Amino acid sequence: MVATVDNHRRGQQTQKEDDNLLFETTPGLEAVMSFEQMGINHDVLRGIHSYGFEKPSSIQQRAIVPIISGRDVIAQAQSGTGKTSMIALCVCQVVDTSSREVQALILSPTRELASQTEKVTLAIGDYINVQAYACIGGKSIGQDIKKLKNEVHVVSGTPGRVFDMIKRSELRTKSIKLLVLDESDEMLSRGFKDKIYDVYRCLPPLLQVVLISATLPHEIFEITGKFMVDPVKILVRRDELTVEGIKQFYVAVEKEEWKFDALCDLYDTLTIRKAVIFCNTKKKVDWLTEKMRNENFTPSSMHGDMRQKERDAVMAEFRSGATRLLITTDIWARGIDVQQVSLVVNYDLPNNPEIYIHRIGRSGRFGRKGLAINFLRKGDTKILRSIEKYYSIKIDEMPENVEDLL
Repeated sequence: MVATVDNHRRGQQTQKEDDNLLFETTPGLEAVMSFEQMGINHDVLRGIHSYGFEKPSSIQQRAIVPIISGRDVIAQAQSGTGKTSMIALCVCQVVDTSSREVQALILSPTRELASQTEKVTLAIGDYINVQAYACIGGKSIGQDIKKLKNEVHVVSGTPGRVFDMIKRSELRTKSIKLLVLDESDEMLSRGFKDKIYDVYRCLPPLLQVVLISATLPHEIFEITGKFMVDPVKILVRRDELTVEGIKQFYVAVEKEEWKFDALCDLYDTLTIRKAVIFCNTKKKVDWLTEKMRNENFTPSSMHGDMRQKERDAVMAEFRSGATRLLITTDIWARGIDVQQVSLVVNYDLPNNPEIYIHRIGRSGRFGRKGLAINFLRKGDTKILRSIEKYYSIKIDEMPENVEDLL
């Protein structure tokens, strides 16, 4: 059984952090306040409790019942409120483990998120012997083919590799009844939309579709009209989206070349368990990693040009605490759950406001306190104002007593 003290604490904290959220939901939809009232299989209940959840979070209270009853669902929630465990619980509830066929397909924008979803599904489905597999780039195609020939109930993957396995007739789709698009705003963005449609066209016509993300731009609803039927909508008001436990500030740096000194000063000021630093380009990640190492810091780094084995090693080191500082692009901004991240630094402000919440949501996971620091060059004020306007928040200059906020 996969169950840890961290998981237990995680479940308890998730119960507390989002009780006051305001949702805009499909009329008639009610929150169900306990897992036991949802009609969930007894052994799936054992799995979710062993994983650390005693009571459903706000999004789980509203979304689980419509999903397991077969409705198409568009669900939105803050980062760190149990979306991955909700997906895992729902697929474990709907699959028939006596069948040897793939019955649920979960698509994610990054390999790391797909792998995380696989692990959580295996943990929650342990008592019913659910077999889940992460079908992602970076693994050998031979390994995928071998695994998919055996008994697999749930595939969690990235669109490119999943479609490749379907084209090769190695991933049989005839029994798939549930499609989940995780981080669906990015999944349906320009880079993924064609692949999503390619996969969708290979699936059975009577298909349940679930979209889950922390942000859902309006244009998504136009796209989803093409392959969802009367979906239940569970939406968080935009001014509720910023994570409550995360303090957000900016540091005025005037010029690009002053950012590095500001980062070193920040580290001198704060006691930090784990930190994630976001840059907008792979080149900047490599440059900043080398520069910090030259100053006797020991950061890890990750971006999309790295081989999968390297990315897996970096994730393992960071999760275990072997390294406590990660420099990365937005590949790490989506859905990745690592405990004890207390600081997020936007070395570069994100290019659009929607990614901002995904970045800062890497700290303050499951109700813990977190700190987000934005480096603000002279020309960045307009970007900061657009973030403030988008989320109806005010981001102030970092105070001198910032250490007291952690």
